[in-house]
Amino acid sequence: MKEKGRKNKKYSPEFKIAVIMDMRENHLGYREVTRKYWGLKTERETSKYVNRVIKWERIYLEEGEVGFMTERRGRKSTGRPKKPLSKSVEEDLIAENQRLRMEIEYLKKLDALVRKEEQEKNKKQ
Repeated sequence: MKEKGRKNKKYSPEFKIAVIMDMRENHLGYREVTRKYWGLKTERETSKYVNRVIKWERIYLEEGEVGFMTERRGRKSTGRPKKPLSKSVEEDLIAENQRLRMEIEYLKKLDALVRKEEQEKNKKQ
């Protein structure tokens, strides 16, 4: 489990390519690569890095070096694309927004005046 407040490590595409190329050229296993690049000794430490290298190798075999250039973290957009508004609809919305802002401003001033009159009444009594 990730420690609280610790950021995930992001590896550069160049590093990923170097790890995979070294593994393939020198016929190294996953555990050997993790020991070489991360200097880990115990089985428990190496397991998460082994999984990372397996994933990197799969990406390399399926997509090549270009596969490391795309960001894979986070959720993908599942919603349908938004349609651009027509110019007249956009202008109507802007006008309505301005009108509503003016109305809110007017109501705030009216409320302030009513409260001021109530306070003056209460002071006279």
